[in-house]
Amino acid sequence: MTKADLVDHVAADAKLTKREAEAAVDAAIAAITGALRRGSEVTLSGFGKFHVAERPAREGRHPGTGAPLHIPASRVPRFAPGARLRAAVRGAGPRDTRTT
Repeated sequence: MTKADLVDHVAADAKLTKREAEAAVDAAIAAITGALRRGSEVTLSGFGKFHVAERPAREGRHPGTGAPLHIPASRVPRFAPGARLRAAVRGAGPRDTRTT
């Protein structure tokens, strides 16, 4: 699915124009990106959690020459799927994961 496909689905499901749906999708992406840039987590209940992971500096090898090289530390975005998303992908269908 591309961003255009997502916009089409949002427009149809929410009964919005494509322009309104694109603005909503762009706003959601910008909000998630901004939170991650600040080091915050974004949790969408039932869907999953976006967070930033720290990768330590390490030594690597140049793939062509085999020469050692230093790979600096970095921050990378990560996504951990929620239980309902995992169940949906497995084909189990939506399940209430709350405890009673």
